[in-house]
Amino acid sequence: MRRRLPAVALALGIALALLAATPALAAGYRYWSFWDGAAGGKWVYATQGPSLARPADGAVQGFRFSVSKDAAAQAAQPRAAADFEAVCGATAPAEGRKRVALVIDFGVPEDAPAGDTPPGAAPRTACAQVAPDATAAEALASVAKPLRYNSAALLCAISGYPKQGCGDQVADGPTPSAAPAAQAEAGDGEGGGPSAGLLAGIAAVAALAAAAVRQSRRRSR
Repeated sequence: MRRRLPAVALALGIALALLAATPALAAGYRYWSFWDGAAGGKWVYATQGPSLARPADGAVQGFRFSVSKDAAAQAAQPRAAADFEAVCGATAPAEGRKRVALVIDFGVPEDAPAGDTPPGAAPRTACAQVAPDATAAEALASVAKPLRYNSAALLCAISGYPKQGCGDQVADGPTPSAAPAAQAEAGDGEGGGPSAGLLAGIAAVAALAAAAVRQSRRRSR
């Protein structure tokens, strides 16, 4: 039994090395994330896409373009507070219309696609006055055209930025578990099962461990 221990220990060491080299499950993507304003100027990752969300009068909606993970906890928030009064305080209420404060953060140059730059360093704000049943997408379109969507209703561009691409995986990023379509019409969902890299690593570990055990048994005979 003692002669088998070095081989088993070697297999476990190789297993740990392989698992340590496995990429993280959450992939990085370049996209527009969508946020709901909350109390105290905070942001909460929206659970519906802008084409489905119907904000109430006095709501604050935020949009941030960045390279983010495909989980809500890893997405970059707008860099301005969710403050309705700061955005819409000077806009008088109108009968038959609702006011929606919008914060549009084009992000930082480091997150811009190749050959493109954010249109301004600071986030933009606008007070949209729209019909009572208007969606967040309609409120956004009223102040920040042109908008661009893909076939899955994922918001690709605001005010024409970026010029190309939509939810693209960042270069040299880990194997994606799911595209950032989480904020399209299906709402907010985090990525699915393990990546192909992790599955391959587990299979390799199992094969090495089995080979090590067989080797030790042959030597002990």
